[in-house]
Amino acid sequence: MDDAAYAEQRDIRLLGFLFFLVSDSIFFGSLIFAYLYLRNSSPVWPPPGIERPDVYLAAVNSVVLFGSGVTMHFAMEGMRHDRKRRFVGFIVATIVLGALFVGGQVIEYVKLLPVDKWAGSTFGASFYTLTGMHGLHVSVGVVFLTTVLIQTLRGTYTKDRHFGLTAATLYWHFVDIIWVALFFLFYIY
Repeated sequence: MDDAAYAEQRDIRLLGFLFFLVSDSIFFGSLIFAYLYLRNSSPVWPPPGIERPDVYLAAVNSVVLFGSGVTMHFAMEGMRHDRKRRFVGFIVATIVLGALFVGGQVIEYVKLLPVDKWAGSTFGASFYTLTGMHGLHVSVGVVFLTTVLIQTLRGTYTKDRHFGLTAATLYWHFVDIIWVALFFLFYIY
């Protein structure tokens, strides 16, 4: 495929991927709006007897996820500048940090599970739905990044042709942005 045809195909794929990210933003926006509606409808939030989740564990987990955004940026830059070893090192770091974030979320869920008051509460349902969907997105992202790494090692992506990596980078930054909103809603606000 010549460069002009590749560029046109890349642009069409990018537009399609951006539509996907917009639809995912609408999905998360709808869940966040529902949470805010429930929160503002309640005279006391969280409901009596329910404590907020541990902000310190979430803060550490946030640093891990935001750090993975930095390593993802450097992985992309490594590919753009044809530094394959640098790319591999940074994308592996991103994959590891993403997996650590999901592990941190599992630890948080295990810590909260013995709390009977969360079961059946609006706060608990909202918390588990939003953070669970985000965790699922991070898990999918880890698989996506692992696939991109394997494809790159097999020669699929190069300095000039790396749409899959571009899409993975956009997706990874998307999950970072969603986490900023969720961290604020559940741990700060």
